[in-house]
Amino acid sequence: MSKHTITRFAVGAAATTLALIPAIASAQVDLGLNYATAIGLGTQDVRTTVSNVIRAFMGLLGLVAVVIILYGGFKWMTSQGSDEKVTEAKKLIVAGVIGLIIILSAYAIAEFVVGAIINGTSGQ
Repeated sequence: MSKHTITRFAVGAAATTLALIPAIASAQVDLGLNYATAIGLGTQDVRTTVSNVIRAFMGLLGLVAVVIILYGGFKWMTSQGSDEKVTEAKKLIVAGVIGLIIILSAYAIAEFVVGAIINGTSGQ
């Protein structure tokens, strides 16, 4: 192929692309919800479903952190004044509180990111 043919092809491709940009930009986004109902799945948006899964997982992790804190408190109350058991209970409580702080921070970040994704892709 000569340089002239390649140039013509490039100019033609660019002109076609520029002519099709308005049609591509105004195209409706098909999220496949019609296919989901046809096979018996729910009609909820996938982004919302992912957000709900993240919320449930973070809730479960928060529950684990609270159980660790309660276990540390139980160990402290039943230590009968033993310094070793009190120290171990304090470590459990501190670890549970730190875990809870990390989980709450991760939840806040995840909610912000998922909310930004949903708002950014839904056109609102």
